[in-house]
Amino acid sequence: MGGSDRRFHTSKDAPDRHHGRGGHRHHRGGRHSGRLFDYGDLRILILAMIAERPRHGYELIKVIEERFGGSYTPSPGVIYPTLSWLVDAGYAASEAEEAGRKNYRITAEGEAFLTVNRAAADELLSRTVAAGSEGPGEVPAPVVRAMENLKMALRLRLRRGALDQEAADTIATALDSAAQAVERS
Repeated sequence: MGGSDRRFHTSKDAPDRHHGRGGHRHHRGGRHSGRLFDYGDLRILILAMIAERPRHGYELIKVIEERFGGSYTPSPGVIYPTLSWLVDAGYAASEAEEAGRKNYRITAEGEAFLTVNRAAADELLSRTVAAGSEGPGEVPAPVVRAMENLKMALRLRLRRGALDQEAADTIATALDSAAQAVERS
């Protein structure tokens, strides 16, 4: 399983965790190449979470955010395609709820897949619990969360259309005030 082979273990594979391109291994802190998850890690994490109990996409987003102490929140554009992949692979099934949301549960094939990949799932689950604690020089999770909220608010507002002078002034004033508060802290 070396070279450019990028796939998950199936029940037919040996339970070797290090299956990525070039045999990459997790560096200290569970991160490498500046990415929180390696290829496929989010799929295993989500599968392990729906194995705990059935969940819908928004709930998974919130649970992952909580596990990372607010420092990482997967977007719907990441969660829902991952859930679709798990359903297409036969590892998960979805059921419609009253509110129109889909609740995802693990299948027997997903349980077998998770059994083969248990070491990877356990490592991911333990990594998320520890991820909220900051080491020296790391940005505290509440600050990262707040920065992400600001970026998202700006993106959403700019998508609504052009800013008139009054809206531009209001946003600039709010940003200037925030910058001054950060400088004073």
